Amino acid sequence: MKYNRHLFIKTFFDFSLSLIILLIIIPLLFICLFTIFISDGGNPFYISKRVGLRGKVFKIFKIRTMVINADKIGGTSTKNSDNRLLPIGKYIRKFKLDELVQLINVVNFTMSLVGPRPNTPLDVSYYSSEEKNLLKVKPGITDFSSIVFADEGIILDKYSDPDIAYNQLIRPWKSKLGLFYITKSDLFTDFSLIILTFLNIFNRKKALNLVSKLIENKGGSKDLVRLAKRLDPLVPSPPPGFKKIITNLNNNNNDKLTS
Repeated sequence: MKYNRHLFIKTFFDFSLSLIILLIIIPLLFICLFTIFISDGGNPFYISKRVGLRGKVFKIFKIRTMVINADKIGGTSTKNSDNRLLPIGKYIRKFKLDELVQLINVVNFTMSLVGPRPNTPLDVSYYSSEEKNLLKVKPGITDFSSIVFADEGIILDKYSDPDIAYNQLIRPWKSKLGLFYITKSDLFTDFSLIILTFLNIFNRKKALNLVSKLIENKGGSKDLVRLAKRLDPLVPSPPPGFKKIITNLNNNNNDKLTS
């Protein structure tokens, strides 16, 4: 009963706040969409498939920041120097404006404001049984990892294969943070993460310190608390449920991904 009450309040909170924000930012979204349209004449929306609650596939909305059919040209991970990025797209990504359109997904109940970030069906096919627990809740626009790894493009810039680098350096911690959120979620945590997501755009150091403090107060491990501060260089590690660091994403080599 307590869980159902929490879920109802969270859904009402998500829907109401998303609708209000959408109405407020319509002019800003229109400017972004129009700028993308005049840059190459293509559809300014990017709509793709993601895996949501209980493994159900849904369509996610974003402002397109890359060339048309970018997903057919390269991998799913994007570094800042990716030549698929439109010039204006880099700035839209920097301020996370491309993600704001996902408020539509919250209003149509396929996403929440806060929750583990949704992945593509291909990425989910690589999940361990432990990582599949991320699908027990609705995915969100933001979460702990969205703040901690807001510099994902900069991290991946150093590597020739951003997909492998993502799965070695970022995915392990993203999954751990997502699983931690699921066990500790409440309205206070959700509201805090929404505020910290905006703060992160203007004062990253302070946002990271506050995220670290929030994780600590919620009973997070010392490793998660330390990670959130981003003081240490990232090193390759296996995702939750895996014994080995991922070195190959080819489905024909799944025997190397021992879980």
